[in-house]
Amino acid sequence: MNMKKKIVFLTGAGMSVESGFKTFRGSDGLWENYPVEQVASHEGWERNPDFVNSFYNGLRKKLFGAEPNEGHRLIASLEEKYDVVVVTQNVDNLHEKAGSSHIIHLHGELTKVCSSRDQFDERYVRELTAEHCEVMPGEKAGDGSLLRPFIVFFGESVPMISPAAEEASKADIFVIIGTSLNVYPAAGLVRYCQPGIPIYLIDPEEVPTGGIPNLTHICKGASEGMRALTSIL
Repeated sequence: MNMKKKIVFLTGAGMSVESGFKTFRGSDGLWENYPVEQVASHEGWERNPDFVNSFYNGLRKKLFGAEPNEGHRLIASLEEKYDVVVVTQNVDNLHEKAGSSHIIHLHGELTKVCSSRDQFDERYVRELTAEHCEVMPGEKAGDGSLLRPFIVFFGESVPMISPAAEEASKADIFVIIGTSLNVYPAAGLVRYCQPGIPIYLIDPEEVPTGGIPNLTHICKGASEGMRALTSIL
C-alpha cells in the first residue's frame, strides 16, 4: 500500500469569512470593532481582565452559533485520499466542526480558557461548552490565577510554530487560504517547504507573495477556491 501524500493547509481569517466569523484583525488593526491593544494584548489583559473576558464571552457565543462553510468541509473530505494537516491562525473551531482530524492552532482556541500565570500549563486548560461558554468576573483557574482566554495575544510567543514548521517541511503539497502572508511567524511557514513542491494560494485578493516559487494563485474565496483546488488535485 502506498503512503498517502501529505497536504498541509495554512488557513487565516479569510477561511471563516463565509461562516460569518471574522476573528482576526483586518488592515484596520481592529478585532471585531475593538482596538487590538484593548482585547488582544497582554497590556490590555493586565489593565482590565473582566473587560477582555467579556469580549471573548461574546465572541464565543457567536462562534457556538457559527457553522463551517463548504471550504472547511472540502478540506476535511480530502482526508479520504491524503494525509491532511491544517495549520490555522484562526481561533475558531470550524475546522473541527467540519471533521478535520489533525489541526494545529497557532494563535490559541476560543473555546478554551486557561491559567493567566502560565497559559500553556495543560492542567488548567479547560474546554467550554455552548451551555457554559462564559467566564465570570474574578473566576479563577485551578492554580488560583484568573481564568483567561486560551488565545495567543499580540506580542506573546507562539509555541505551536515549531510543530507547524515540522509539518510544513514534510508537505508534498502546501496550500494557503485566506491569510495575507504578513502575520509572522505564520507567514514564514512556506519557507520550510521542500523546494519544488506545488504551493497553492486561495485568496480573492492580490497577495504579495514575495517570489515564492511554484506558486499557483487561485483568485477566489475559500469555498469556491477549494472547489477549484479539489478538481486540480
